[in-house]
Amino acid sequence: MAPEEPSSGRRRSPHLDDTQRSGYTLGMKTAVSIPDDVFEEAERLASRLQTSRSQLYARALAEFVARHDDDRVTALMDQAVREAGAAGDTFVAAAARHSIERAEW
Repeated sequence: MAPEEPSSGRRRSPHLDDTQRSGYTLGMKTAVSIPDDVFEEAERLASRLQTSRSQLYARALAEFVARHDDDRVTALMDQAVREAGAAGDTFVAAAARHSIERAEW
């Protein structure tokens, strides 16, 4: 198993030791190509949020990945329903049942 980063609890590559780490951030470094207009909008947003470009991209990618994790989306929706409380509305239950019966599976 890979050793843990001292403060983050994250696993790091067993192939890298502390003498090989470069830069000032922990985590994976990568290069991507994005359209100029998206880059410029991201720069403005990072400035407005007073955050670094790296932090903005990391947050955006984490949100995108989470949104596309079907199990996570379902769990969050279930949690929202639990928190809102599901009072037994017979009309809503009947409408939902009717919609499900008509849906193509």
